[in-house]
Amino acid sequence: MLDSERVMTDFMNYIATEPEIARVPIVIDSSKWSVILAGLKCVQGKSVVNSISLKEGEQDFLQKASVVRRYGAGVVVMAFDEKGQADTIDRKVAICQRAYRLLTGQAGFAATDIIFDPNILAIATVSRNTTSTRSTSSRPRESSRRPVPE
Repeated sequence: MLDSERVMTDFMNYIATEPEIARVPIVIDSSKWSVILAGLKCVQGKSVVNSISLKEGEQDFLQKASVVRRYGAGVVVMAFDEKGQADTIDRKVAICQRAYRLLTGQAGFAATDIIFDPNILAIATVSRNTTSTRSTSSRPRESSRRPVPE
């Protein structure tokens, strides 16, 4: 079985020796938090963690956000919460707004260190996604013009 933490550590240490790579931000991506943490411990310079979500609740979200911020990394936030994946435009916007308020208000993140992934599903995934995908892809421009409600 693959020792994911060791592989991440070895890879991050290897790319740190390459000047052309070491000077650009690195995205650390894994479905296992322990692997992300291993990457954060090794990366030099700015990195971005892909990803955290509210799937396990606010306490888990804020705990992971605190670790990410301690390492000086940015974060990708997936549009998931305790009820599951956001499947409508309104839920996607609501979850992302909630995450934004938590990250900037409680976790101390700068807005520029937050990237949202609203999980735009492929049209072929489920037939009802066709309308949602077409609408969601035009929504970010509209949403970016609105202030985040208090």
